[in-house]
Amino acid sequence: MRKLLFLLACCTFLARCGVVKKNTSYSEDRSVHVAGDPVGEVTESDVAETAAETAETPEETPADAVVETALTFTGVRYRYGGTTRKGMDCSGLLYTSFLENDIALPRTSEMLSEEGKKIKVDKVRKGDLLFFKTQRGRTKINHVGLVVDVQDEEVRFIHSTTSRGVIVSSLREGYWNHAFVKATRLF
Repeated sequence: MRKLLFLLACCTFLARCGVVKKNTSYSEDRSVHVAGDPVGEVTESDVAETAAETAETPEETPADAVVETALTFTGVRYRYGGTTRKGMDCSGLLYTSFLENDIALPRTSEMLSEEGKKIKVDKVRKGDLLFFKTQRGRTKINHVGLVVDVQDEEVRFIHSTTSRGVIVSSLREGYWNHAFVKATRLF
């Protein structure tokens, strides 16, 4: 409806400026009525269109809430075993973010990797977990991140690194792509 009004206003403006000239004659008077205009009748399609424009956004999912919580920790420094704003490690970030949304999870990356359903990396979505082996020769998972966004096949995830603390990285980055082991979905 707004687009129609905008186009109508543009055409009127251009016509007044002399850019658009059209000679049209009508056999009867014409008028345009907007939904809610006391002069015009409100049709069912007007009501449906207005309802669609003012519809509430979908409810926030548990994954949205957890990601939103995790993002509030961006910039917190790294601290081995930490779970507070004074410092946190990668699994501490996820443990705290989920717990603040009333979801209890195991505390370590390795134990977290046993939770949920394994999924293919090209199927990940917001709220999924990514697991990594970041030490050469290491046989156990030792790092975890939370997917915050997937756009144009780029997977962005939040995690805590020893050098930069809590940050958002991309799975396209060579280091993380090479260290990636698996993805899981909890909800």
